[in-house]
Order: sequence, then C-alpha cells, then structure tokens
Amino acid sequence: MADFLSKWIKGLDKTRKVTFSRLASVLGTNEIDSYLWDDLEAILIQSDLGVETTADIIRNLQKSVTEEGLYKASDLVDRLKHELCERLKECPDPAQSSSDKKPFVILMVGVNGSGKTTTTAKLAKKYKDSGKKVMLAAGDTFRAAAIDQLQVWGDRLDIPVISGKEGGDSAAVAYDAVQSAAARGMDILIIDTAGRLQARSNLMEELKKVHRVIGKALEGAPHATWIVLDATTGQNALFQAKAFKEIVKVTGVILAKLDSSAKGGMAFAIAKELDLPIIYAGLGEKPEDLEQFNRQSFVDGIIGD
Repeated sequence: MADFLSKWIKGLDKTRKVTFSRLASVLGTNEIDSYLWDDLEAILIQSDLGVETTADIIRNLQKSVTEEGLYKASDLVDRLKHELCERLKECPDPAQSSSDKKPFVILMVGVNGSGKTTTTAKLAKKYKDSGKKVMLAAGDTFRAAAIDQLQVWGDRLDIPVISGKEGGDSAAVAYDAVQSAAARGMDILIIDTAGRLQARSNLMEELKKVHRVIGKALEGAPHATWIVLDATTGQNALFQAKAFKEIVKVTGVILAKLDSSAKGGMAFAIAKELDLPIIYAGLGEKPEDLEQFNRQSFVDGIIGD
C-alpha cells in the first residue's frame, strides 16, 4: 500500500508543486476571511478546475463554515479533499471483471502524440501480469513506425500482435484481429488506432468505420472505447475528447503523461464536461507505471499534507 501511495505522490509532483502549492500557505495558520476565499478561488481556477466547479466548491465550503462554526483555515483541508473527490468519476476496469465477453475488445483512440501506442502496450502488460491471455492489433496503418513500435512492444512482452501493411485498411486489420483473438481463445484484445486530429473529418469517418466493423466481427464489440489524453495539454485535451465522443461511443479516459504535467486539475474538467470515468493514469515511463485511477489517491497526490 505504501508503494502504491508513493507512486501517486511522486507522479503528481509537478501538479502539486506548480498549481496547488499555494494551498499550503492559504490553508495554513490563517483564519477564515474574505481574503482566504478569494485566494482559494484563484488557486482552483488556475489549477484547471474551471469556473463553475470552483464556484460550487467554494459555496459548499462556505456552507460548512457556517453550519459547523469553523474559523481556522486548516479545518478546510479535509473538506476540500472531500469536495474534490466527489467531483471525480472512477470505475472498475470492466476488462478485468468481465467473464461473459471473450475476447473483451478494447478500442484505443486519441490524437497524434497523445501516448496512445505506448499506453496500449502498458495496458497489455498489466492484463498479462494479472493472468489474462492478451492480443494486440496494430490498427494504425498510416505509419510504418507505429506498426513497428507495437510489434517491438509485443516481442518484449511476449504478446501476439496482429498487423497489416502500411497504407492498408485499418478496419480490415481490426476485423482480422477480432476473429484471430476469438479463434485463439484470447481473454482481451486491444486495438490500437491511428492518431487523429479532431478537425480531419475523413480520418474521423474512418475511425467510425473501424468501430462499426469490429461490431460485425463480434456482436457487442468493442466492449470499451477509451480515449488516451495527454495530460500535459490541459484544457485542449477536452476539445479533442468531445470530438471523439461525437464520432464513436467513448466509454472512458486514460490520462497519459500525468507525471510530466502540471495540469492534473484537468481531471475535474473531464468528469464535469465529458461525464466520463478515468480508468487509468500514466504515472511514469516504465511499463508498470500505468495505474488504475483512484480518486482519493489522486486528490491526496495533488494536495499533499
């Protein structure tokens, strides 16, 4: 448990120091007054929580002060953590708990440079380590480098990879992968896709086709569609996610590069504006640094003691 908690503390170091560091002085030995509320409001907004979420949190904290007769700013720390936790969505990984869907098909989507392919490999390792039979599909047929990258990961992790030729039909690769995973008795199939810019309608239409073809290969699939968001891009990631959500039924978020970002507060905007759970978070570069999202650990990590 100690290692698990220290991973979150270490992984969220930049967010804690850059955007939430002023909380220590604001919620230190001061008494609660109008200046404190102004400072707290500024910190939360600057931390990417958004104006509406910040206003709601401040309102609830002020209500607690009135009802409980609080006067020390330090008394607000635990209440602030509670308010932040309440605004985050998390859910168990359905691929780990599902036994009636085999193979459980996960479609990975996102923009170029989000860390999608690396995250796909990390996810595959996590499943394999838990005893699952896992297969990968290199659905990014636009770049030979992407196919090679996933194959290298597959060789390193001893996980089979289904791939096609550069410039080939990504939907055909997905279809073949589903059939192969079913024939070989795989528990989980993870299909990587080409990184797409949300403004490129032709690429987004092709993603829609991939999604549709997977359903033809196996009824009910994909069972999960997760968008990988680069945490270093902050609010810009929200615009990306909204576009993908309109094209395919995105069911969850993986926050990549959280350890490299000072914009971890975007997790709250994801919960409010996208109404999507965060399934996993990338807290480092190693394959084992992909952690299932835990809202309490996340809040403790960004605020500290």
